[in-house]
Amino acid sequence: MERLVGNKAPDFRMNTCDGDGCNFGQVTLDDYKGKWLVMFFYPLDFTFVCPTEITGYSKRIHDFKELNTEVLSVSTDSEHSHKAWINSSLGKINFPMAADMTKAVSRDYGVLIEEEGVALRGLFIIDPEGIMRYSVVHDLNVGRSVDETLRVLRALQTGGLCPVDWDEGENLL
Repeated sequence: MERLVGNKAPDFRMNTCDGDGCNFGQVTLDDYKGKWLVMFFYPLDFTFVCPTEITGYSKRIHDFKELNTEVLSVSTDSEHSHKAWINSSLGKINFPMAADMTKAVSRDYGVLIEEEGVALRGLFIIDPEGIMRYSVVHDLNVGRSVDETLRVLRALQTGGLCPVDWDEGENLL
């Protein structure tokens, strides 16, 4: 797989379900020009770890918005599955859910488990010019940390050298 960080993020076009569970749409990488994007992949709707992550990011949306950042979740489920999940057990969220039914985006971002047709838990931070600045991919059983995502996003936005465990307000190198 080709290195993603430091390069132009792979382009995408996916169908979406709005976080209110009412409307469908489409999203492309170009829609986020001029803003930071936190895009995270999860394996499937109606599973166990995924709703904790999705609602965790949704609850902190104001923190992302303050940092000129949009959030987009992606799975290989359809937008119709996303809508059904939002309107049943997940509940309304504060960002769109994208449908990677062709699995092309999951493949391009290096998170597709080909033999299962689902995505690993991959999280990507893309800058306002469409350059990939951060990538983390891990096993299906462990949820991500919203606090760590925000810490890394703030660090990237400083444009400086951030030492280990750097957090907002601390000195840069």
